[in-house]
Amino acid sequence: MQAAEGSRAVDAVLATVSGLGLAADEARVLHDSNKLTLRVLPCDVLARVAPVADQVAGFEVELGQRLAGAGCPVAALDPRVEPRVHERDGFATTLWTHYEPVAQGEVPAAGYARALERLHAGMRTLDVPTPHFTDRVDEARRLVADRDRTPDLAEEDRELLGGTLRNLRRVIGEHGGPEQLLHGEPHPGNLLATKDGLLFIDLETCCRGPVEFDLAHAPEDVAEHYPGADADLLRQCRILVLAIVTAWRWDRHDQFPDGRRMGTEWLARIRAELDRNDPDTHG
Repeated sequence: MQAAEGSRAVDAVLATVSGLGLAADEARVLHDSNKLTLRVLPCDVLARVAPVADQVAGFEVELGQRLAGAGCPVAALDPRVEPRVHERDGFATTLWTHYEPVAQGEVPAAGYARALERLHAGMRTLDVPTPHFTDRVDEARRLVADRDRTPDLAEEDRELLGGTLRNLRRVIGEHGGPEQLLHGEPHPGNLLATKDGLLFIDLETCCRGPVEFDLAHAPEDVAEHYPGADADLLRQCRILVLAIVTAWRWDRHDQFPDGRRMGTEWLARIRAELDRNDPDTHG
């Protein structure tokens, strides 16, 4: 968030938490992107807040409850308050349990894979209307095609990204394998090692698609421990996911730290991957 908006969001969260009868003296920013993630002290609640117009918090709250009920390894809503979206001063806030990390460093690949497999198994039991993974691809394609939103993207790179997104959308869509509810972005930043085990967070990105789309967000060695993954489909999904996140680094309003440098590096990675891939995935 922009600084002024972020300051107002913090004030709204502190007022919301205090109004619910929890002690809220300060809020520490844990993550800042399209929404703020805050640790509110001394009550120690995790707050996620975004402008009301931009939020999908109601979906995330409902899905979080249903996934927890299905035995999925997901972070829980804070049990001290009603599980709902709290709106105040133009901001929507949801309140979650704060978990202290129990380990530092990378999560072992086998444990990561087991947690993701458990999440997917629980997700298969739910019938939840969600976007398709191709909706995210189409959104990235529109961004790449919009020169006003991506003015610094060179035409050669624009052609590379647009062609990669278009062709891999088709190739993966024509694969014809099973699809299901997915986390959407189960990367290491959305996995917590807690005393309650490994837990996934940030459910607003859930979508439908092949499990390989989720696996493409995880470290490469995780797939070696995930049963039944299609190696060819996973390779294509990894390039597709890389192209999607690269596109967003060129948005003129992107606030990802050092995002432009990463976008440049990822363009080079995409070129290298395409050089090793099938002709069908080239732009």
